[in-house]
Amino acid sequence: MPQPTSSEIADRAAALRRRIDAAAEEAGRDPARVRIVAVTKTWPATVCRAAHDAGLTLLGENRVQEALPKVAVVPEATWHLVGRLQSNKVRPAVGAFDWIHAVDSPALLRRIEVQAHDAGRAPHLLIQVNVTDEPQKAGLGPEALADAELLAAIAALRRSRLVGLMTIARQGADPRPAFARLRALRDDLEQRAGIGLPELSMGMSADVIEAVREGATLVRIGTALFGTRG
Repeated sequence: MPQPTSSEIADRAAALRRRIDAAAEEAGRDPARVRIVAVTKTWPATVCRAAHDAGLTLLGENRVQEALPKVAVVPEATWHLVGRLQSNKVRPAVGAFDWIHAVDSPALLRRIEVQAHDAGRAPHLLIQVNVTDEPQKAGLGPEALADAELLAAIAALRRSRLVGLMTIARQGADPRPAFARLRALRDDLEQRAGIGLPELSMGMSADVIEAVREGATLVRIGTALFGTRG
């Protein structure tokens, strides 16, 4: 498939924005609270530049190594790591990304904090929750959000800032129960940890509207903006 132009991306983004705004208003939400993370995985840096030129300032990548040259080309973007982070990639991830969405263990939370301190960085973090209990998916089980080890790791954060939760709904099923559950888990963790967690990263191209209706603040969009990568 040919690379989309900045104009094409802008048109798709505008159409998506209209759908998101309508869904937010129907749910009694402020549409401005929903931000689009344009996921550029598998696309070259030229598409990242085109997306940023089209007004999409939040760019997302799944893999650290694939992202690094793109971050170098579009350093003014706010970069989000939306895929799983391996412990041996924490140092470059903290250096490159402003947001890390898929923190899936207390040990990873602690490791990110150490690297953030050493690098003088202050990343925004989200804990990935496997709300659908699918064995192939990363993320903490819902019950793990109440573990003392996780709560201690959250309380020890100084440089990093935990801002919310992230999930991926089950493919082919109604996503709204999963999204509603993540919202409830976020509310419970706020009480347990004694901190505000304003962000819910949930919803992709196929289920973005359901996510917005259930409270998403960050939606991770690839196909609806860039098309299907050949």
